[in-house]
Amino acid sequence: MLVDYTWTILAGGGMTLLLAFAALLLSTLIGMAAALAKRSHSRPLRGAAQAYTFIVRGIPDLVMILLVFYSLPALLNQLFQLWGLDWWVEFPPLATGIATLGLIFGAYMTETFRFALENIPHGQIEAAQAFGLGRARIFFRIVLPQLIRLALPGFTNNWLVLAKATALVSLIGLQDVMFRAKGAAEATGQPFTFYLVAGAFYLTLTLLSTFCLARVATHFNAGMRKAGA
Repeated sequence: MLVDYTWTILAGGGMTLLLAFAALLLSTLIGMAAALAKRSHSRPLRGAAQAYTFIVRGIPDLVMILLVFYSLPALLNQLFQLWGLDWWVEFPPLATGIATLGLIFGAYMTETFRFALENIPHGQIEAAQAFGLGRARIFFRIVLPQLIRLALPGFTNNWLVLAKATALVSLIGLQDVMFRAKGAAEATGQPFTFYLVAGAFYLTLTLLSTFCLARVATHFNAGMRKAGA
């Protein structure tokens, strides 16, 4: 029976990984857009990006998830009733988790990408423009490789925290590793055993992620050492 419950918990790993990688993709897109907005010449864009990062980073992750999953649909349903509309809104746990974690960690990615963009020598871009390179070639040939190298340490930390934060989504009913571990613990009366299995899953994910991202960092840093030599 213990083996069956263990496999049931690990089978929830696919849902956890789907949640984590989808939220990572969304947070990366949001973070890049907000970082560019912070460096924009437009004051409204800079103000909106600043307000976004300040507000989101100031609210605990769990509170944000509960606000989006419970409070936002309740508010929308009240508004629909007030307007006389026969509509009813409920958010699915997976979509809520992806959207909320993407929004939360997009704020942290914003600062990571902003730091990286500010540390790319502007003279290199001016030189590329002087040689007649277009914006697309400048971005992919000059900006992007340096952006990856400079942002990778912060990106790695954000990803590791995000991967562990996926456990919070189990509280709104997502059938992930943590949700199944809680069910197995309650069914068998052995919480230590099954929460240990869940912990081992997250630890394995952390170790594999650290190893893979360290290889990526080595690749880009090796290129810099060769250029410096």
